[in-house]
Amino acid sequence: MTARPSWREIGGLAAAVLAVVSLLLPWTVLSADDPAVRSALAELPAEDVTRSVWRATFFGWFPPLLVAALGATVAAVGRINTARMGGLPQLWLIGACLALLAAVLGWLLADWQFGSEERAVLEAGGVTVEAGIGRYLGALAAVASVVFAALDTRALHTETRRNR
Repeated sequence: MTARPSWREIGGLAAAVLAVVSLLLPWTVLSADDPAVRSALAELPAEDVTRSVWRATFFGWFPPLLVAALGATVAAVGRINTARMGGLPQLWLIGACLALLAAVLGWLLADWQFGSEERAVLEAGGVTVEAGIGRYLGALAAVASVVFAALDTRALHTETRRNR
């Protein structure tokens, strides 16, 4: 038996859409405090100053793809009773927590997308690697997925206690 998707599953789908959008936006941005370095960065090609998620590490592109897959799965089969009772909300929660952990690691290891020699040159020049809008939206999607998954897991617990 299937029913209309709940607001929690719709929230999971919204987190998935946000994760996909984050994949299309700049993921890291090079910046500097020194005006001379800033003007030199402005003269470089845009793809050298702002980087997409596909030029990042595994911890860059994995979390949004996982959130997107989880959200699509939950939206597609989230109201099928056998899937819910089979542990889909718990699986969603575990996957969302894994995506959030990977997003945090990706944030901490953001400068690893550059080689050690490149990092040394950037550091010597006063250039910093900052998060782009895509990284912020990807992290927001992971947090939203965790919240909706936790609420769905709690709702399943309430549903099963009511049926006893």
